[in-house]
Amino acid sequence: MYKYYGIAAIVIILDQWTKWLVVKNMELGDRIVIWDPWFGLLSHRNRGAAWGMLQGQMWIFTIVTLIVIAGIIYYFHKEAKGKPAFGISLMVLLGGALGNFIDRIFRGEVVDFADVLIPIINYDFPIFNIADAALTISVIMLILVMLREERNEKKKVK
Repeated sequence: MYKYYGIAAIVIILDQWTKWLVVKNMELGDRIVIWDPWFGLLSHRNRGAAWGMLQGQMWIFTIVTLIVIAGIIYYFHKEAKGKPAFGISLMVLLGGALGNFIDRIFRGEVVDFADVLIPIINYDFPIFNIADAALTISVIMLILVMLREERNEKKKVK
């Protein structure tokens, strides 16, 4: 079980390290071009949730995050035994949730820096960080795990 928590720890460490690098080496609003015009590092702060919603509502984020963290840990211990993909998905989710929670508690805001322009549709995706990416990836992983389990259950019934 502890190796799974290591996955969450790796997500948190990578998230906090990259945010520290941005805060230490970039002024707010600075942009470093990596792959013009599609990808760059942009020093940005977010006092809200995804896409800047609920700016400054720290008490809501604290309550919701604590409930989510408790739920993740509960489901991990209750449902993930013998289901490695489910356990990994939950730990990536936990790492992402804790990564942004640490920012909110210690900085009062979340450090975002990944600036992506999606080619073809020319969409400037909202600025994000490793914790945000982990949250998105984990939700996709959880959906795939659930779809696979549902398919396997249907095969058993047949």
